Amino acid sequence: MAQRTKVTRQPNRFAKRRRSRLLKKLAFTGTVSSGNGDGKKFLKLPWVKQQIEQKLGFTPYLGTLNVTLYEESAKRKKLLEKAPSKKVCPAEGYCSGLLFNAFIDALECVIVVPEVEGYPKALLEVISPLYLRDALQLKDGSEITVTVNL
Repeated sequence: MAQRTKVTRQPNRFAKRRRSRLLKKLAFTGTVSSGNGDGKKFLKLPWVKQQIEQKLGFTPYLGTLNVTLYEESAKRKKLLEKAPSKKVCPAEGYCSGLLFNAFIDALECVIVVPEVEGYPKALLEVISPLYLRDALQLKDGSEITVTVNL
């Protein structure tokens, strides 16, 4: 009779790496609100438009969708500071902004976090090649969730 050898399973040294590559999601929920037009002014700047086209591959609609975050989401926004992002590098006299690929339902979009001292923690600005209010049938007060894949 042949002798059987016991096979012991070695821990998969690649399992940890695979798990770390799995997409982690960060969801932000709040209500749509009107802004003061600063997003539109910023997106009209040629150097901003050019960098967004180069770094994100689309021409942004001239305006941002403003989302006033609920308290838990506003606290969670701080986690974006350590998340991988792209950056809009400013011309002299302007601020830089961090860009995070995101989704609203199945629609791709980008969160813009201006690097401005005192910028409201509970405000999220979202850009897209589409006019998001029309595309998603949103109005002031509509509840929305924006999800970032980290």
